[in-house]
Amino acid sequence: MTSISARYRVRADAFEAKVAQVKSDAWTNPSPCAQWTALEVVDHVIDMHGVMLGQPIPRTEDPLTDFRETRRQVQEALDSDRARSEVSTPAGPMTLEEHVDQVVSDDLVLHGWDLARATGQDETIPAADVERLWATATSVPADLMERFRTPGAFGPGIEVYGAEIPVPDDASLQDRLLGYVGRDPMSKSP
Repeated sequence: MTSISARYRVRADAFEAKVAQVKSDAWTNPSPCAQWTALEVVDHVIDMHGVMLGQPIPRTEDPLTDFRETRRQVQEALDSDRARSEVSTPAGPMTLEEHVDQVVSDDLVLHGWDLARATGQDETIPAADVERLWATATSVPADLMERFRTPGAFGPGIEVYGAEIPVPDDASLQDRLLGYVGRDPMSKSP
């Protein structure tokens, strides 16, 4: 197992735990992602896993079952020779495992926060993930960051980051990260 595979496993475990804790009446709660409910956040994460695999993920009526299946398929790919195969991405060619690490693995962290906020769960992001995502997000060149913030720049309905939301100067690194990628950490949970 590579470090990328291990990181994905830990993040997928955390996201799955959040999905498992969503109460049945909370799936329609609004999320910090504009115009998405809690269920739509999970659907997006599953859809992006399918993009990484190059195939849509079959769905049931149960988001937890669907996420478990999609993560199983991605983990299987990460733990196989397929992980080192080259794939075409909007950022240029890279290995499948690099693409998973830079897209869905990071999405599990940020959308995990979105899901937690939408459903009243613990919103704490592990410090190592906050530091890693902060370093990654703030190293994106300005022209590419503008594209990341432009709805539809990477395809219909895809917005990598929202507009930056100002946070207090003394905000935690987690709150600074969330504001930088377009979330309002100061808003109240539903």
